[in-house]
Amino acid sequence: MNQPTKPLSAGLYFVSTPIGTARDITLRALDVLATADLIAAEDTRTARKLMEIHGVPLNGRKVIAFHDHSVDGAIMGLVTAVKDGKSVAYVSEAGTPLVADPGYELGRAMIENDLPVTTAPGASAVLAALTVSGLPSDRFAFVGFLPAAKQARRTELAELKALPFTLVFYESPKRIGEMLSDLREVFGDERQAVVCRELTKRFEEVTRGNLTEVAGAFQERKVKGELVVLVGKPVAVATSDADVEATLREAMKTMRVKDAATVVAGAMGLPRRDVYQTALRMKDDT
Repeated sequence: MNQPTKPLSAGLYFVSTPIGTARDITLRALDVLATADLIAAEDTRTARKLMEIHGVPLNGRKVIAFHDHSVDGAIMGLVTAVKDGKSVAYVSEAGTPLVADPGYELGRAMIENDLPVTTAPGASAVLAALTVSGLPSDRFAFVGFLPAAKQARRTELAELKALPFTLVFYESPKRIGEMLSDLREVFGDERQAVVCRELTKRFEEVTRGNLTEVAGAFQERKVKGELVVLVGKPVAVATSDADVEATLREAMKTMRVKDAATVVAGAMGLPRRDVYQTALRMKDDT
């Protein structure tokens, strides 16, 4: 690569890195990696390999580890480096730092010390998935990872169910079947969904359909790799009082009244307060 000659000014530079294909990196990202005084990385091996692929020499510069388990001392060490006039490039293992990746606390510490923070934008699994999903992308919400516990996961889904835009999740291959099953149960059978696996990589795969179809495709399947799950906007469905009561009655067999009301209200797109009052009345009648 042609080496840039202009040195970086002191500050923290968040650098986006490829989510799969190594060539999906910007020229500016390579410039920052080539000229930063210090490189911090979620995974130092991945960072070193990426720089080696693109012919970015270290020339004696340090590559230090910084991740979610780094102690406060590691943050202050990087803050001190910037205060001393150094430029620090930070890369997560793949994609854009802070987006379900480390970096937030580091950025906040720099800002609180009145130090410059900037970004060299680039690859992001969220945006890549939106691009190929076929779902509305004019408004979307990135949720990230849902809770691992089933009840907590379903409760959070119920709170998200009525949001009028595309939802984007990350999920583990080990939990994708359970997660899609919960999505179908809480959001309904016909809501449109997409699962993107291994985006930009050799075995890239995109599965589209309604939640019944998509959940069925992963029900008995063991998969590997990075997964992004997208769910389309809700479609209004008329419901009767009898439907609400029947759904509540079933939910209250395994949940507390409060949780049942939250799940049912989210699943049916109804005001939680109204559903909660109905649940209380049903409980008193039993």
